[in-house]
Amino acid sequence: MKFDENEYTWDAPYFIGVKTIKEYCFPWCKGNPLSENTHLFQTRHEAEQAGFRPCKNCYSGIPFGAWEDHKEVVKIITPKEFSFKENLKYLSRSTNECLFTIVDNKIYRAIPIENESPLVEISAENDTNLTVRFFGHSKPKQKWLRAEVTRYIREWFDLETDLIPFYELAKSDPLLSQPVSNFYGLRNIGIPDLFEALAWGILGQQINLTYAYTLKRRFVELYGRYVDWKGIKYWLFPSLEEIASLSVEDLKDLKMTVKKCEYLIGVAQLLANGQLTKELLSDTGDYKKAEKILVKIRGIGPWTANYVLMRCLRFPSAFPMDDVGLHNSIKLIMKTDKKPSKEEILKLSSTWTNWESYATFYLWRMLY
Repeated sequence: MKFDENEYTWDAPYFIGVKTIKEYCFPWCKGNPLSENTHLFQTRHEAEQAGFRPCKNCYSGIPFGAWEDHKEVVKIITPKEFSFKENLKYLSRSTNECLFTIVDNKIYRAIPIENESPLVEISAENDTNLTVRFFGHSKPKQKWLRAEVTRYIREWFDLETDLIPFYELAKSDPLLSQPVSNFYGLRNIGIPDLFEALAWGILGQQINLTYAYTLKRRFVELYGRYVDWKGIKYWLFPSLEEIASLSVEDLKDLKMTVKKCEYLIGVAQLLANGQLTKELLSDTGDYKKAEKILVKIRGIGPWTANYVLMRCLRFPSAFPMDDVGLHNSIKLIMKTDKKPSKEEILKLSSTWTNWESYATFYLWRMLY
């Protein structure tokens, strides 16, 4: 059956997996593989769970109508329930952030895509649709690379999630109604790279947020790389391969505990050896199973596991119930001095099924 891409304003009805090259395509892709070498997938998630990558010819990793490519500029179409201003406020919570900068309501950062590191400026039209401008020496000449940058940004801002059911739920919820009203359009800003998410979780264990950002900057500036443009360094997070090859002694300049150094190196080694992958955690299809895999790893407790499942794996039911920030936010909204008990939290969250992650994120936002 033949398809004309002009018939579709948003996305394809299904995707074609090409088994010989392990890529999945839009139905209208001009690759024309033999039928015996293909497999039909209902969704791109299903294709990727099976180990297929997006096609570099038809850019199947992004919903068809979700972006416009103008070479040096890309436009990303956002849902109605999106506010660039609210997300920018969240991203501005620390002046010590080292992986991006915000100037005049625009975000500047280097984005790691395979062996490339294109520099982007992200801004918004009327607080909604995103405009991504490429600058510097690393302007991507290939459309598939611009598509991957678009995909990264969509994942970073969690643009795939339909927030309407969450907002409907929150309207009458005693804890959520206020934060949702205050921060409408805020997204669960993610950490697409699994090693970065795990490392950030480990760095932030049992210390305040300010010092966590200090540790992160030390770590990035010691072992990360950067793209230099007009005297400004745009840093990228250290590669797991480099950290896996280090010793605890190598990390002494970070000025953190020996155990945390061991945890970072251990996690990097698991990822480098392929014993832990994003696909492995996603393939479980079950938040509790993924949590069990993570907490078996030395240095990963329930808080870090749930943090990673929230911010990287996007499990909607991830719920760091013992989080101090969550408790402080509940105290703030309920106007009490006493820390909520586990039983009280379970009761208050009983209607949040499959929205625990977003509920937690919005409650955290009340503290910034």
